[in-house]
Amino acid sequence: MRLQVTTLVVLAGWASAAAAQAPGYRPAPTGGSCYALGALLLRPLVDSTALGGPEVELAELTLPAGWDGSGPGHRHGRIEVLYIVSGRLGHVVNDVVHELGPGQVGIVRPGDRVRHQVLSAEPVRAVAVWGPSGELGRILAGARPAACPP
Repeated sequence: MRLQVTTLVVLAGWASAAAAQAPGYRPAPTGGSCYALGALLLRPLVDSTALGGPEVELAELTLPAGWDGSGPGHRHGRIEVLYIVSGRLGHVVNDVVHELGPGQVGIVRPGDRVRHQVLSAEPVRAVAVWGPSGELGRILAGARPAACPP
């Protein structure tokens, strides 16, 4: 548990330090809106507007129990760092399966093919970090507004 909290504090500190140096910085809104991509829920946490620059984006992801992304997967144009908050995730990168649990991190480099499967009986909650910005807008283009999880 200590590693989880420490890791999130470091990530938040990194984003805050970058933002504090950026002209036009505004604190990220709390709460925020959620969006659905099928059954996956996404809550943007930090984007270039809130950050005041294009360095990084953060979003909370909730993948429901039973989620099976067994199709061909998808690619990102930027680096993606996925921090698992709860649940167990099958993180398949370039056809290699990595089982991730709370406090673990998965990394996807630009051009890697990735897909996800929920391996636990509970949903997976994760924080996704993309850098530089631009990935969040691309993802949200195919999403619809949704109710945020508690």
